[in-house]
Amino acid sequence: MRLQRPKIMYFLFLPQLPDASGYVGFANLPNQVHRKSVKKGFEFTLMVVGESGLGKSTLINSLFLTDLYPERYIPGAAEKIERTVQIEASTVEIEERGVKLRLTVVDTPGYGDAINSQDCFKTIIQYIDNQFERYLHDESGLNRRHIVDNRVHCCFYFISPFGHGLTPLDVEFMKAIHSKVNIVPVIAKADTLTLKERDRLKRRILDEIAEHGIKIYQLPDADSDEDEEFKEQTRVLKASIPFAVIGSNQLIEVKGKKIRGRLYPWGVVEVENPEHNDFLKLRTMLVTHMQDLQEVTQDLHYENFRSERLKKAGRAVDEDVMDKDQILLQKELEKNIPLNAQMQFRNIKSFEHSDYSYLHNSRKF
Repeated sequence: MRLQRPKIMYFLFLPQLPDASGYVGFANLPNQVHRKSVKKGFEFTLMVVGESGLGKSTLINSLFLTDLYPERYIPGAAEKIERTVQIEASTVEIEERGVKLRLTVVDTPGYGDAINSQDCFKTIIQYIDNQFERYLHDESGLNRRHIVDNRVHCCFYFISPFGHGLTPLDVEFMKAIHSKVNIVPVIAKADTLTLKERDRLKRRILDEIAEHGIKIYQLPDADSDEDEEFKEQTRVLKASIPFAVIGSNQLIEVKGKKIRGRLYPWGVVEVENPEHNDFLKLRTMLVTHMQDLQEVTQDLHYENFRSERLKKAGRAVDEDVMDKDQILLQKELEKNIPLNAQMQFRNIKSFEHSDYSYLHNSRKF
């Protein structure tokens, strides 16, 4: 008796697709871009510029909850007299919920410290241009897959709260770099100002920025399809410029909670309290518009630099071509001129040269 092989039923389970007849899969593209971006990580370069003692290092440490300057040397007054501006770039890898950020903070110790500060910002401008030049060189090379972007995407410019607005150095510096980098004006040590003094100083700074034609970073308008909360946040951030901030690396216990703040005899100033200063607004602006800062750097500032470099290279090529054309034209003319005319022309030239030599030698006697 012949045994029959039992029949095995195979079932293929396919994922449920919404309306499979009209589904292609384009909706999955944002997820692919997200996974690729998270795997690659992000790069951002922040420059901080301002006079010594305005709390630049403290604010940066407060913003990113890290210690970028553990052993900073503070020079004395005698050393600052002839001190030149230095460039110090510190890079730190920050990871939050699986997202990696390669943050480079460029500090400029010595800015505005010397007695003669006329040329103190030339070193800073040269550094910004050098980063553009390096990126252009890497972009024009053969291996463009692993280009490190060290271009300065944003510049926090610290303004002293002790004056009555911008100083001449503030105006000249911002006018010199506003076409090269995104400027975000910051009023340092806002806890030294009353609320009325802070509002008055903000209006004065904005009026002087407009008067001198300085272009600072403008926050993009919220799209019409954004939710009302994001629109309100954008409106509040725009109204807060320039940001009046406080920084602190100290943790103080207030009502059983540890907070970052500054302890005074009359009370505590909380760094992350929006009623005390604009620290949270500045951090929100930097985080939510970090991509826009990079795009403005790429599409505006870098493209301007790139076009100028290409124009200069084009002019050099045109001058070289003109020189070659003149040489060819001279050779063509010599071919067409009769031999006796060429001999006469050369005799005239040699006579003029000998006559000049005779006059020159006679003056020696």
